[in-house]
Amino acid sequence: MKELGLISNLPINRFTDFGAYLALSSGEEVLLPKGYLLGDEKEGEEIAVFVYTDSEDRPVAVTESPKALLDEFAVLEVKEVASFGAFLDWGLPKDLFVPKAEMGQNMVAGKKYLVKVCVDFQTNRLIGVNKYRDFLSPAPEDFGFGTEVSGLVFDKTDLGYKVLIEDKYEGLVFSNEVFQPIEIGELRKFYVKKRRDDGKVDLQLLPPGRVKYDEGSELILSILEEKGFMPLHDKSAPELIQKELGMSKKHFKQCIGQLYKAGKIRIQVDGIAINSTN
Repeated sequence: MKELGLISNLPINRFTDFGAYLALSSGEEVLLPKGYLLGDEKEGEEIAVFVYTDSEDRPVAVTESPKALLDEFAVLEVKEVASFGAFLDWGLPKDLFVPKAEMGQNMVAGKKYLVKVCVDFQTNRLIGVNKYRDFLSPAPEDFGFGTEVSGLVFDKTDLGYKVLIEDKYEGLVFSNEVFQPIEIGELRKFYVKKRRDDGKVDLQLLPPGRVKYDEGSELILSILEEKGFMPLHDKSAPELIQKELGMSKKHFKQCIGQLYKAGKIRIQVDGIAINSTN
């Protein structure tokens, strides 16, 4: 079934008390349950659906979209762990199953892991594969310093944050070079710092030539670059500054002083703002 794991526009063949049967390219049919119908559909009308298998491994169509389609990577949270595998939340009524044999590590309920959606050809159902390195390649030799890449943050280790680069390569941002919030599962821009001999890539958050300030200043600047304004100033309560930024009022004042002298921010009566001219 070539529609398995994908979003397809399928025509309605016929209606039943259970829903509508849609025509597959093979000539077979797949059920779209009644709960996904608006009630004004007609035979022959095409509906965009995602096709997977239900709890009894029967093909079923839904109008919801999962967090990852067939052959795509995603960072998903484990809902339940059993002796034979784990069940991950991928945004559909039926969880994505990761067999024990396809785990690269022991999974823990409540934690997030990088998986790739694949077809188990023995059962013809969709599964998650956590052994992500089986699908990756060494970064090309010309992956030079300063190259801008898109990366999915998928794990935090003692060294730093692991990043899946463009669904092909593995990268790392060292913890001591992180000066702004990073979330597991976040997709963001990175810059190549170095291609290692093993084909993995050291990454950095800042583009080449960008002045790096101290950790607190980088945090404030990253928030202002995203939001433009922050309602904190030198008269703000120390408790509020600690809650919002995790730093003391003294450190906050030192940081905004550094950024102000560098021309990066404007200090206003009601807070601080990014200086768009810099």
